[in-house]
Amino acid sequence: MDAPWGAASQWDAAHQWAAGLDRLTGQLRRLAGDGPAPGDVFGFDPELTVELLLPALRPVWRAYFAGEVSGAEHIPASGAALVVGNHAGTFPLDGLLLALATYDEGAAPRHLRLLAADLLFRFPVVGDIARRFGVIRADRADAAALLAAGELVGVFPEGFSGTGKLYDERHQLQPFGRGGFAALAIRSGTPIVPVAIVGAEDSYPMLADLSPLARALGLPYFPITPTFPWLGPLGFLPLPAKWLIEFCEPVPTDGFGGPEAADDPAVVADLTAQVRDTVQLHVDKLVAQRGEPYR
Repeated sequence: MDAPWGAASQWDAAHQWAAGLDRLTGQLRRLAGDGPAPGDVFGFDPELTVELLLPALRPVWRAYFAGEVSGAEHIPASGAALVVGNHAGTFPLDGLLLALATYDEGAAPRHLRLLAADLLFRFPVVGDIARRFGVIRADRADAAALLAAGELVGVFPEGFSGTGKLYDERHQLQPFGRGGFAALAIRSGTPIVPVAIVGAEDSYPMLADLSPLARALGLPYFPITPTFPWLGPLGFLPLPAKWLIEFCEPVPTDGFGGPEAADDPAVVADLTAQVRDTVQLHVDKLVAQRGEPYR
């Protein structure tokens, strides 16, 4: 005799739940390094990224932050490009959400290979997980290798100066370093896609920096926010600010006179300033467009 409809439905639900649990277990084992060899020499695991990281970020982006993306038509559907954005928000959540926007909103799903400071990779577990998700050390040779392979590479030239700025300085870009990203783009003939991000510093408003404690711990800063360190681990939860990301029109770099132009400080400085000014202009526009940051 066939099972009653209710029993069959319960069996199907149990089977789906068990299959889902099995997939999750496999993904977590793979995250821990127990699985197939990664996709490239840097340790990137694209399958794990698609199956675990991006699905975890989507509800945060869509429901919690009510995130919106504009200018997605400027994300190259193929070929190398250097995606250059502003950095803010105490904790580098903006990098993860930019990677999500790049994958989900472009004409073709593409992974953004983010460059990160050496500090990230000093933490064994965190560094290993970051590699699995495609993050690489901010090394010029490694970045050049990815560009030569036709990858999208993401860089935040402000570095810790961006994430470590106080809330009073929100939406104000810090210096874009010494123009290393511009020299890299010129030398490789790679277009630059400026990107403006608004929402990070409203989600993690940094009210103060305990610099003596930061120095003692070997950190670039020790943030004081409305929730951290007062709430312990819960202090890492972001406030529900509205986020906006805008990809700007690409800046071609193949007309600067060839790779040797990357050794001209004036050329590099001009391109660096152009990209920074573009990002700041669009950050200002997004701030005005968004209005009140909290819903």
